[in-house]
Amino acid sequence: MKTMVITDWTTPINFFILTFIFFIIVFLRYIFISGLYHQIFLGWLKDKYKKRILVSNEYSKQQMIKEVVWSGFSSLIFSISGVLMLIFWQKGYTMLYIDLNDYPLWYLPISLLLYMFIHETYYYWLHRWMHLPNVFRKIHKVHHDSIQTSSWTSFSFHPYESLLQAVIIPLLLFVVPIHIYMLLVLLIIMTLSAIINHAGVEVYPEGFEKNFLGKWLIGAVHHDIHHKKFRYNFGLYFTFWDKWMKTESPDFEILFQERTNQWSSE
Repeated sequence: MKTMVITDWTTPINFFILTFIFFIIVFLRYIFISGLYHQIFLGWLKDKYKKRILVSNEYSKQQMIKEVVWSGFSSLIFSISGVLMLIFWQKGYTMLYIDLNDYPLWYLPISLLLYMFIHETYYYWLHRWMHLPNVFRKIHKVHHDSIQTSSWTSFSFHPYESLLQAVIIPLLLFVVPIHIYMLLVLLIIMTLSAIINHAGVEVYPEGFEKNFLGKWLIGAVHHDIHHKKFRYNFGLYFTFWDKWMKTESPDFEILFQERTNQWSSE
């Protein structure tokens, strides 16, 4: 009977190979999804939904290239984080599990929501800190150089900021159990949320800002205000910290309504 061989990813060559594989996956995923989203809404459907377009003619090819380059660095840092998560899981140090029988099925959505809540809380206060003048210039300015945002902006961070963003999920894996499927769902939500929020086109329907669910979710108009005014709307997925801390823009609902009241007529 053959014994299963477990690869030791901690050796320098194996670590490099796995990081390279992760980087290709993460970066190409960013290129594919961001490019497709950009082409659909700012290309093929631009005339039909032009009232929802937040990006002006100031958005240039040079800005897009800069964002893709910074996103390459971000993808590398996120890839290293992913490799470390895999290594710690392989060695049994994390609470990541693969057997559905380890925890009740009702815990699956609970764990996902718990991770998102903690991630949201961490990011909101990190984001507020990164807007302190001295910190902003050193860490967050790269992202805010994109005053006009598009889906390409979603991964465009200074390496320091990417590192700060990359640590929270691995840390949670040490203390909060989560099934691997829920972790994958979380990673998909993170990617889609970042792209939707930065895409430069509002995709949520008219009245969504007052909807029972929609009023708690961040979209393009909500985050576009942050990139243009800096003082409001610091959330990641949700609006609740902005609402609780009175940092949500007072103009958000009006601007959202202006952009969404003709979803099907343009």
